[in-house]
Amino acid sequence: MRKTYIFGSLILFGILLSVLTEQGCKNKATATAATDFQFKEKLSDYGFFKGRLNELKPDSGIIHYELSTPLFTDYAIKDRFIVLPLGTKIKYTADGALDFPDSTIIVKNFAYTNLEHKKIMIETRLLVKDPKDKNWKVMNYLWNKEQTDAKKHIVGAKVPITLLDDKGKKYFTNYQVPNTNDCKRCHIKDGVLTPIGPKARNLNFTIQGKSVNQLTDWAAHGQLTGLPELSKVHQLPVWTDTKHFTLDQRARAYLDINCAHCHTKGGDAYNTGLFLDYTEQNPDHLGFKKAPVSAGGGAGGLDYDIIPGNADQSILYYRMNSTEPGTAMPELARTLTHKEGVALIREWINSMPKTK
Repeated sequence: MRKTYIFGSLILFGILLSVLTEQGCKNKATATAATDFQFKEKLSDYGFFKGRLNELKPDSGIIHYELSTPLFTDYAIKDRFIVLPLGTKIKYTADGALDFPDSTIIVKNFAYTNLEHKKIMIETRLLVKDPKDKNWKVMNYLWNKEQTDAKKHIVGAKVPITLLDDKGKKYFTNYQVPNTNDCKRCHIKDGVLTPIGPKARNLNFTIQGKSVNQLTDWAAHGQLTGLPELSKVHQLPVWTDTKHFTLDQRARAYLDINCAHCHTKGGDAYNTGLFLDYTEQNPDHLGFKKAPVSAGGGAGGLDYDIIPGNADQSILYYRMNSTEPGTAMPELARTLTHKEGVALIREWINSMPKTK
């Protein structure tokens, strides 16, 4: 009788253990699934900003940042923010994008100045580091006409706008909101989606109106770790700053931020052999007397990417000065020619000693 009782108790215990184990596995699976990042339907659902949404006033703990030389996008006004998970820090890296913790969200808003000199929102892009697979994911949000919110938008859009540039000149264009695959093309490096702008060298400056270097400020507020002395941190020149940077430095910085995310080893335009990263030193990689690999009709019948001393015969200048599909470079992110940027590149090429 005693043996039967013990045997029955063991069976009952085994069944109970099995049920608990199964339930534990289910709970674990649920917890794992819960860590998957899911994009919300509306920008307002995230709670990034306080007050009127289109004023973009960041809530407590959200970092507003700027780049020393930003990418040109049809004279758009850009506002950039970093949303760090509570209690985490960004890790400094000397090269490439900073090392962001899992669940970081990088927010980039695009707007324009209308004829009444009002700031009108167009789109907001989110880049999120998914905690499940450590990969970056991207999503666009298109603002409504009432300027009260932005809704998740995957397929891209063309938005007719009339804008004023920094000098008050009027432009009309069909602004192109990219689809998520377009975003991936520019953000791909070695087959992996990655941030473009927030590199230490792009952030290593003091924002206008501030008194402290941007990286130093982040470190002081416990948002960045591992920052060395600023003298040891590379700095991308400000392309408009003629006082502190040479023509060559400014032109190379402009090409770096506007072109090098594709024209780099591992980038979308890797097969062209034209590499425009600021640190590139090989004249052939920079396009000097280099014949194009895959430009086709986009080369305009010209022979070399850059002919020193002759911008008008250089493919690089020709394509940057065009808005024609199949010719214009960069081929994404703009429908207008950046007159000031193109003028800089023209001056840079023409200043080079001519070669035979």
